[in-house]
Amino acid sequence: MANDASTVFDLVILGGGSGGYAAALRGAQLGLDVALIEKDKVGGTCLHRGCIPTKALLHAGEIADQARESEQFGVKASFEGIDVPAVHKYKDEVVSGLYKGLQGLIASRKVTYIEGEGRLSSPTSVDVNGQRIQGRHILLATGSVPKSLPGLEIDGNRIISSDHALVLDRVPKSAIVLGGGVIGVEFASAWKSFGTDVTIIEGMKHLVPVEDENSSKLLERAFRKRGIKFNLGTFFQKAEYTQDGVKVTLADGKEFEAEVLLVAVGRGPVSQGLGYEEAGVAMDRGYVLVDEYMRTNVPTISAVGDLVPTLQLAHVGFAEGILVAERLAGLKTVPIDYDGVPRVTYCHPEVASVGITEAKAKEIYGADKVVALKYNLAGNGRSKILKTAGEIKLVQVKDGAVVGVHMVGDRMGEQVGEAQLIYNWEALPAEVAQLVHAHPTQNEALGEAHLALAGKPLHSHD
Repeated sequence: MANDASTVFDLVILGGGSGGYAAALRGAQLGLDVALIEKDKVGGTCLHRGCIPTKALLHAGEIADQARESEQFGVKASFEGIDVPAVHKYKDEVVSGLYKGLQGLIASRKVTYIEGEGRLSSPTSVDVNGQRIQGRHILLATGSVPKSLPGLEIDGNRIISSDHALVLDRVPKSAIVLGGGVIGVEFASAWKSFGTDVTIIEGMKHLVPVEDENSSKLLERAFRKRGIKFNLGTFFQKAEYTQDGVKVTLADGKEFEAEVLLVAVGRGPVSQGLGYEEAGVAMDRGYVLVDEYMRTNVPTISAVGDLVPTLQLAHVGFAEGILVAERLAGLKTVPIDYDGVPRVTYCHPEVASVGITEAKAKEIYGADKVVALKYNLAGNGRSKILKTAGEIKLVQVKDGAVVGVHMVGDRMGEQVGEAQLIYNWEALPAEVAQLVHAHPTQNEALGEAHLALAGKPLHSHD
């Protein structure tokens, strides 16, 4: 391993999560000599404690629901319960297979991989395992960890984070989920499918509060139908142990009790004690500040992923890492339009979106310049077959492009690819309406919504 003091890499990356390994792979592909430093496992939160394992749990929950509900499709089946060790085996096999593949990719691109806890020691070096790794450029990609609230201590037993929830050795009889954002509603959804009595506590006035309000309301309606309880608009005050669980008290005095409390109030950057401030890197509340090209105020240092105050999504990390690698290799780069990044919450039903909300569009363009259209999935044959309910909502600048696509329903995450093209290519409704969508598919619902917005609805009312 070429990591002695005489070697100077083109790029030294601190952190092997989505942003870090994407930069390493793309940089090496472009001929850069790259060193990738990771203290745990390459793949980071997304592969090992986030996107992949949570979606495996959600799929296991979907199978459980299908077993319970099979008779409505004319199939006789019985649901006997959740085999927790077997669920973990399935989840871990998915993660392990992807991890091995990623290790192979890194080796094949001839990235110098260094396992150990690194620390920025200067604007052009990282110390790890007692050695100093020199680089012409440093990329900080140390990611994030689950956050808590002041006075709320996560013990890993009764009060847990998403990390603990992924390895829980049982299905809790009851659970309080503190936080109704993506992480909170996904775990609430999976646990409900497994048989847990779930209550979500969200201080904002809606679940998934960053989504279009219509999407939030549709999800709330679906969760009520599933028996997932939630309390909105009042903030957490305190949590205390009971004889066999946890009691949560809200600011208005309301109390809730359950076997476990999942703290899902977001993730905070991993930046403390890593030498960033000593090297002169500008920071705010633990986040590293960057410009649109992911450059810090120190010319030899860039930063990407959950460490910077952009969307905390793995695919955003990929895009940011690739941008840095291509910039350093001398390619022309374009800043990321974060509104154009697809967002998916993989609960049941799924919530998917790209672009801006109706409220944001009115704020930017003026209320009289914004047109919104809702297409109900009840008019979509494939959705009827799947027995899923929901809507596709389009937000358009009057006589102009579609600037927001907001979808709620099972498998809507699989439809967000075309929605992304519609937004990013500034498509007019009439242009999308001209495209022939396969029948019967759920993707057809996107086409139908644009037909309606273009003034020529087919399977929907005027």
